[in-house]
Amino acid sequence: FRLWEKFLIVLVLYSAWICPFEFAFRRYLPSTIFLVDNIINSFFAIDIVLTFFVAFVDHKSYLLVDEPKRIAVRYLSTWFIFDACSTFPFQTISFFFNGHSKSLGFKLLSVLRLWRLHHVNSLFARLEKDIRFNYFWTRCTKLFSVTLFAVHCSGCFNYMIADRYPDPERTWIGAVIPNFMEHNLWVRYVTAIYWSITTLTTTGYGDLHAENTREMVFGICYMLFNLGLTSYLIGNMTNLVVHGTSHTKNFRDTIQAASEFASRNKLPKHMEEQMLSHICLRFKTEGLKQQETLDGLPKAIRSSIAEYLFFPIVQKVYLFQGFSFNLIFQLVTEMQAEYYPPKEDVILQNEAPAYLYIIVSGAVVSNFSLLPNLQVHGRLTAGEIFGEIGVLCNMSQPFTIRTTELTQILRLNRTTLFNIIRQSRQDATIVMSNLFQVFN
Repeated sequence: FRLWEKFLIVLVLYSAWICPFEFAFRRYLPSTIFLVDNIINSFFAIDIVLTFFVAFVDHKSYLLVDEPKRIAVRYLSTWFIFDACSTFPFQTISFFFNGHSKSLGFKLLSVLRLWRLHHVNSLFARLEKDIRFNYFWTRCTKLFSVTLFAVHCSGCFNYMIADRYPDPERTWIGAVIPNFMEHNLWVRYVTAIYWSITTLTTTGYGDLHAENTREMVFGICYMLFNLGLTSYLIGNMTNLVVHGTSHTKNFRDTIQAASEFASRNKLPKHMEEQMLSHICLRFKTEGLKQQETLDGLPKAIRSSIAEYLFFPIVQKVYLFQGFSFNLIFQLVTEMQAEYYPPKEDVILQNEAPAYLYIIVSGAVVSNFSLLPNLQVHGRLTAGEIFGEIGVLCNMSQPFTIRTTELTQILRLNRTTLFNIIRQSRQDATIVMSNLFQVFN
């Protein structure tokens, strides 16, 4: 069915171009165009029949409805009349009644084929939500298509007014190209599009302008339409551009606010640098916000992703050696992943033990002050743990931990850890045994 829809889109694009073109130039077109139109109408008639068998999603219950009766009732009460009118062969009826298919009344009825454009609108609505396509370029393509269609229609309609005016020389095209009806069809169409695009863009060179009342009335209506179309185009393009730059503006405003805060409170230089580096990291790693992304997902999906990303790392940590698979899985699903910029303090010495940390990537250094002039330094890399002494021994943190590069760290709440290991006294014993083995 999707292939059928794509095939119909091609036919819709052809109909969108040929319908206004036939409206203006029908008397100059070969009869083969009439045959092609009927063939295309037959495809849309088939689509009407197929629609009676296409399931739909009920907007109230969000359930898929596949009952033929309900599908038929819904279609008949919504778009069936419009689809039928846009497919009805009015030109064939005109040929049977008048002996030709060039009657103005039936040509106006043939314009109903433009209703088929709702297929294109549905396509763009679907593409804008499709993650495989870039939203910016999809939106720009839609706006460009709307502009081209407006230019094409207005150019064809304006030519039709000149073509049917009693005095050809008192028309917008006849004043510039005498005997324009004898010129090539391509020349007349390009001239009509040229008038349309210069009027739409308000360029107005003055070489093509209204010469009679009919053209003046149409010009007034077209320029009023241009006001709405231009507002629509500018509004959409502004929204797309502003959306792309607003993030940077917010970043600059945040940096300025942080700098003013540090200056107003006379913070030390290293504290101000830590604040600014953290804000810069948050801006640069906007797409790496794993925890924010995970928090918006259901628990089951969140757990599966956490297991895939972090289970192998947590499983190798010395503190959890001897734990069962299920227990490590519970720990992993409760951990939160965070990024820290270089030279940022993760733990301060004598800080209350609230979390334990596992390094996923990057590195940190630990500083332990024994005396004012005596410090012990260490380095921890990916797969190592810190903060566990304070958490398990219920004492203030003995080390200051600072990152040396961009570091991703898993953070586990102390209360959550105790709630999980309390389920089994054996697991609590294993944790303390692993801790004592390392530090003895």
